[in-house]
Amino acid sequence: MAKDFSLMEDSNRSSNPSIHEVSPLSRRTVLRASLGALAGGFFAPLTAVAAASATVAGGMIGFKSVPISTADTISVPEGYTYQVIAPWGDPVGMSGENHAFKDDGSNSAAHQENQIGMHHDGIHFFEQDGSKSGLLAMNHEYVDHGLLFTDGMATWTAEKVRKSQAAHGVSIVEVEDKGGKWSVVNPSPWGRRITASTRTELSGPVVGHVMVKTAADPAGRVVLGTLNNCASGITPWGTYLTAEENFINYFSGGDSLSEHEKRWGMKKGSSYRWHEHDARFDAVKNPNEPNRFGWIVEIDPYNPSSTPMKRTAMGRGAHEGATVAVTKDKRAVVYMGEDARFEYIYKFVSRDAIKPGGAVANASLLDHGTLYVAKFNADGKGEWLALTHGQGPLTAANGFADQAEVLIKARQASDLLGATKMDRPEWVEVDKEGWVYAALTNNSNRGGDKQPVADAANPRANNTQGNIIRWKEDGDFHATSFAWAHFVMAGDPSLERAEAKGNIKGDMFSCPDGLWIDARGLMWIQLDMSTSAMGKGDLKNMGNNAMLAADPRTGEVRRFLVGPSGCEVTGATATPDGKTMFVNIQHPGEPANESNNPANPRAISNWPDQKPTGRPRSATVVIRKIDGGIIGT
Repeated sequence: MAKDFSLMEDSNRSSNPSIHEVSPLSRRTVLRASLGALAGGFFAPLTAVAAASATVAGGMIGFKSVPISTADTISVPEGYTYQVIAPWGDPVGMSGENHAFKDDGSNSAAHQENQIGMHHDGIHFFEQDGSKSGLLAMNHEYVDHGLLFTDGMATWTAEKVRKSQAAHGVSIVEVEDKGGKWSVVNPSPWGRRITASTRTELSGPVVGHVMVKTAADPAGRVVLGTLNNCASGITPWGTYLTAEENFINYFSGGDSLSEHEKRWGMKKGSSYRWHEHDARFDAVKNPNEPNRFGWIVEIDPYNPSSTPMKRTAMGRGAHEGATVAVTKDKRAVVYMGEDARFEYIYKFVSRDAIKPGGAVANASLLDHGTLYVAKFNADGKGEWLALTHGQGPLTAANGFADQAEVLIKARQASDLLGATKMDRPEWVEVDKEGWVYAALTNNSNRGGDKQPVADAANPRANNTQGNIIRWKEDGDFHATSFAWAHFVMAGDPSLERAEAKGNIKGDMFSCPDGLWIDARGLMWIQLDMSTSAMGKGDLKNMGNNAMLAADPRTGEVRRFLVGPSGCEVTGATATPDGKTMFVNIQHPGEPANESNNPANPRAISNWPDQKPTGRPRSATVVIRKIDGGIIGT
C-alpha cells in the first residue's frame, strides 16, 4: 500500500476452486516431521466457515455498522471485542530484556534485526494446530525515521542505515490462543525476520542476465534483502508471496538518468539516504542494483532456514500484491496490481500444474509460465496481452534483447503493447463466482496537463475517490479475454463535484486499497486516504481510515472497523474456522511522524501503548465475536 503522495501533492458461475476454498495441509503432521517436508495434497474445504454463510438472513453481512470516528483508538461493531498483539519493536523468536522495545527509540540495529519490523502491511495466518495456533507472516512496508531513532535524521550514520534496513521486510511470528486470548510465542523456532539485508535469490528467466549482474554478485543470482513489502498473497502449496512496491525510492541516481531509469521513476537523491552509507543503493556506482528489486518474493514460512526466492517470471513492477487463482487443470494464475498512477494490472499463468506435496514439490512452479498485461476496452470487454519476447513490438529492435529484458522492463513492454493505464491498481482478489476484483485507489493526475484523460475503465478526471473494478475471465482463469464492469465507485454523496459522489450501497468510503475475500465470500475493503488530506476537500467527511465489508452479490457495504488517528488499515486474514480475524494497523500518528523530526512523535497518536512517553507503533489487531461466532455474521 503506497503512501498517498498523489493527494499529499495536490457471467456464469465458475467451477474453478478459488484460493479461499483451498488451504495447506494441517501443520500437525508437518510439526512431527522435518521443517522442510510438506506432504500430501492441497485441497481442503473450509466447511465450517462455508456453512456459516447460510446463517445470515437476507445477506452475508450480519453486524451493525460502526460510525465514522477520529478518535485515537480502534472501533469495532457491537458484539465484537479486540486485542492488540505484535507491535513494531517486540522480539521475534526470542525473549528477554535484551531485545525489548525502548520507548525512546534507542534500540540498536542489532536489536531491530530480531524485532518485529515497522509499518505492518499484508498478512496471512498459516495454521499449525487448526485455529488454535499458527504463524503470522506479515509485511513491513517502510519506516518513519522520526520514530525509529532518538534524534530522527539529525545525524546520519551507517548504523542508522543498518537499523532502517532491519525495520523493513517481513516478520514471521508464532501465535497461539490460550484461554481466549491470543499472544505471540517467544521463544519460538518459527520466529524469523527477513530484512533489507537478508540473503535472497533470483529465480527464473532473469537469473544471470547482464542487467542484474553486479560487482558483488557477478553471477546475477544472490540479492541482499527485500524492501517496501506491501500487499501479500498465499499459494495453495503453503507459501507466502510478498510484493516489493516502491523500491525505486530507495535508490539515488545520477545527474543524467537513462531512459530506463526515468521510466521507473528514479531521481537523484533519496529521502531514505541509504546510498550515503550503503553503495548498493547508489545507482551511479551500482546501476544494475535497482533491477534486482520489484519482484514477487516467495517465502516458505514453515521452513525458517529456507531462502526467499524472487520469482522473476512474474515480471518486475511496483507490485502491490499477488493473488493466486487455480485453473481447472490446476495451474496457478497470479494476479498483480502495480500501485502507481497510470500503471498496469498483470497476471501470470504457470506453465505446469500444481503438484501434491506442498512447497517442496512446487519449488519451481512460479519460474515457468506466461506474463500478461490487461487491456480494458470501452465495450466492457478486455484482453490479456502476452509479454513474450519476439511477439509484436517486443523485439530487439525496440530495446528487448530477450525475455529477461522484457520482464525487467515490464512497464516499457506494457507501454508498447497498448495496455490500459490504471488509477493506482492495488490489491486484487477473486470471489467464489470467479469474479476478479482490483482496488483502484485514486489518481488526482488523470486528465491533468499532458496526462492520460479519463477512459471507460478509469472514468474520473482528478480521481480523488477511487473505485473497485471487476472482471470475469472467458471460460477459465488462464483465458486471454474477459468481461469487465465497475463494482463500486467510491465517494461522498454530499459533495458538489459530481465525479466524487460515488454510487455506494451503504456506508460511504474513499480510496479503496486493501481487498480480502474471506472463506464465506465476504469482501473486506481497507482504505488508504492520505492522512495529510483528511478533513479537507473530498475527504472532509470520511474520518479516520477504516475497513468495511461488502457483499459481492448485492453490493451492500458496511463499516466494520475504524482505526486510530493518522493510521492506515492494511492487511487482513483469519483462522480457518473464521472465528478470529487479524488486521494490521499501519503508521498510527502520521503525518506528524513522517517529517523525521522526533521532537513530538505523539502529536497525533500514541496508539497502541497509550503511554505519555510512548511512540505510536504499527501493530496487529485480533478481533473476535463475544459469542464466539464467525466474523461478519
